[in-house]
Amino acid sequence: MTVTTSEAELASLAFACLPAKVRLSRAERALVKRATPAKPARLAEVKAAIAAGADPLGTAFLGLRSPETRRSLGAVYTPGAIITAMLAWASEQPSTPSRIVDPGAGSGRFLFAAARIFPQARLVAVEIDPLAALLLRASAHVMGMADRLTLLVEDYRAIALPAVKGTTLFVGNPPYVRHHDISADWKEWYAKAAKANDLPGSKLAGLHLHFFLKTKELARPGDLGAFITASEWTDVNYGATLRKMLANGLGGTGLHLIDAAAQPFSDALVTGAITTFNVGHRPEHFVVNHARSIDALASLAHGTPILWTTVEKSDRWSSLLSAAPTEAGGVVGDLFRAHRGQVTGANDVWVVSSSTPKLPASVLVPAVTSARELIEASPELKTTEGLALAIDLPRDLDTLPTHERKLVDKFLTWARKQGADKSYIARHRKPWWHVRYKEPAPILVTYMGRRPPVFVLNTAKARHLNIAHGLYPKEPLTKAQLKAVVQYLNRSVSTADGRTYAGGLVKFEPKELERLRLPLLTELHESAKAMDNRRAEEGRGHGARHLPR
Repeated sequence: MTVTTSEAELASLAFACLPAKVRLSRAERALVKRATPAKPARLAEVKAAIAAGADPLGTAFLGLRSPETRRSLGAVYTPGAIITAMLAWASEQPSTPSRIVDPGAGSGRFLFAAARIFPQARLVAVEIDPLAALLLRASAHVMGMADRLTLLVEDYRAIALPAVKGTTLFVGNPPYVRHHDISADWKEWYAKAAKANDLPGSKLAGLHLHFFLKTKELARPGDLGAFITASEWTDVNYGATLRKMLANGLGGTGLHLIDAAAQPFSDALVTGAITTFNVGHRPEHFVVNHARSIDALASLAHGTPILWTTVEKSDRWSSLLSAAPTEAGGVVGDLFRAHRGQVTGANDVWVVSSSTPKLPASVLVPAVTSARELIEASPELKTTEGLALAIDLPRDLDTLPTHERKLVDKFLTWARKQGADKSYIARHRKPWWHVRYKEPAPILVTYMGRRPPVFVLNTAKARHLNIAHGLYPKEPLTKAQLKAVVQYLNRSVSTADGRTYAGGLVKFEPKELERLRLPLLTELHESAKAMDNRRAEEGRGHGARHLPR
């Protein structure tokens, strides 16, 4: 159903759903000041859809505003199946909510669904966007819920809530805004509020962390909560604040990740995280679950129970989701150290191009300079042919033969003119020209993209820039063993094992690679041999046909 073609028309349509003497916030009044009469047929159609439980006004809002525009306020709307699962969890708790609070309520999808399940509960919607608030208010009147509703058109962090008898349920989708777009004043508020609660308060925290902290301030023992957010807080340093809140105060009961491939949010390819909590009453076990699809969220009570004492020792909660206690073996870090690729400070200077002055071959090393080179070479980089040459000058230039030293001196004169000695990296290494490439890593790994990382056996012994990570064995491993590791990791690692950011980018830090599960080497070797034998059988059965990887 096409509701409207402009925000002005949408505001007029929502206003037409309201009674004549309704009280609006100042921001809402500004929107409807120039409201035009809505077409009777269109108005009747919209009211009928709202009465039937649909959200035509919210759907129109999503269609009129691009995802990029809505992300500035963190407005990402939640699919009905996720709302149903979260509210089912709330309905299974011993106490029935007498009040429901939705921070960042949008058009009211969470709030109205909760209102139907808990028909006696008072409703509190907090929404900073006046247009979204107006839509919510209009729907509440059409559904006959306006007398239960308090609508606060302001920032959730600035509100106060009166005391009530009974339980408050905090439920919703706190806005996801990265710290770059949060004002200095609110960052300062977060730092001070965290300190007052004896918590770390990094100013790198995203807006949803602010909302969790405000909820902790507003909530009272016995209150309940279920929030869905992007999952990156489970891995990053600033997420320690929320981990400590859930361990002490908020009473965390569960964490359920929804794979990005399941698209928990229609316009943001991120891994969703549903966090449930029972304020002041932390259970003995914390339930973790990794849902590969939204349908797998039938009950948030299901999952793997892990002792809270074990959870508190983990610095990366999402790793608990992929843990398999019955699986033999360990993690990548048992066998390898993961290191970032080389940061040069100025790739256009330290990677040979057509403008680079002539240099002796002794100071040039083949290097992987783009993730695409690894993806195309997978599963094995067999040759350095076609790779760029990186410049690796010795610390002491006097060790060079005279004819080579002259070429290097000319290069350094040119490099200074390019500002290569002035970069942050160059100014923090001595001497500034000594890039210090590590030895070639036996396994190279892409670490950022919209796909799982690619693990590549580095038979060619190429160096790598910071577009990839390297895995260095702690003890010598044979090529067959390294190959088995590469095969297993390429087959088993998914995007859910890394950090997913807004826009769908998945990132793996070195420590995250080291925490990936890895069976025993003997099992890996046998598995690799079986796979090779199977491929050989398929090859004999299908002639020269290319086999799928």
